[in-house]
Amino acid sequence: MEQVAREIASLGKRATIAVDGVDGSGKTSFADELAPMIERHGRPVIRASVDGFHNPREIRYRRGKDDPEGFFRDSYDYDSLRRHLLDPFGRGAAWVDVARFDHRADREAVSTRKAEPSAVLLLDGISLHRDELRDHWDYSIFLAVPFAVSYARMAQRDGSNPDPSAPENRRYYEGQIIYFQTCQPQKRATVIIDNSCLEAPRLVNVL
Repeated sequence: MEQVAREIASLGKRATIAVDGVDGSGKTSFADELAPMIERHGRPVIRASVDGFHNPREIRYRRGKDDPEGFFRDSYDYDSLRRHLLDPFGRGAAWVDVARFDHRADREAVSTRKAEPSAVLLLDGISLHRDELRDHWDYSIFLAVPFAVSYARMAQRDGSNPDPSAPENRRYYEGQIIYFQTCQPQKRATVIIDNSCLEAPRLVNVL
């Protein structure tokens, strides 16, 4: 992680960083831990998550609540993410919206942060190497975690079924398989980190 933090801090301009991985891969915790490491190298960090840019419920479930294609295509409002965060940050805006929607309350909820000239935007979320977003990243991280491990974590955290192939997991598991087959995130990422052990992330590939 220190190596990654140094590499990100050395980028010579405002930098936009993605932390990608499957549900339960530890994206948010990883990014939260990485942020102060980058700041210790003199770069202010703005933390954000794609979860702040969900679509409304009626759009997310328009193909059905169990539909994997709907999970892959309809979960997030990527136009809003680009319009309110990625594009303004890239243009040097002094203020950016790091969230626009509360999916639990199913309503708009705007959160804004000040962006310093040398800031690093560190965004975590699933499916960040999809076609709509891949060109926005100055540096991207993919957390490689087997589904058996990630679903066991979510079961412990949320009380869900630890079996990825369980019927109640179909939407999310198969939706993420669509992402892998369509976008091949491990080929698009700057670095791949094995995060199977949360206490000891391991750098396994650098492109």
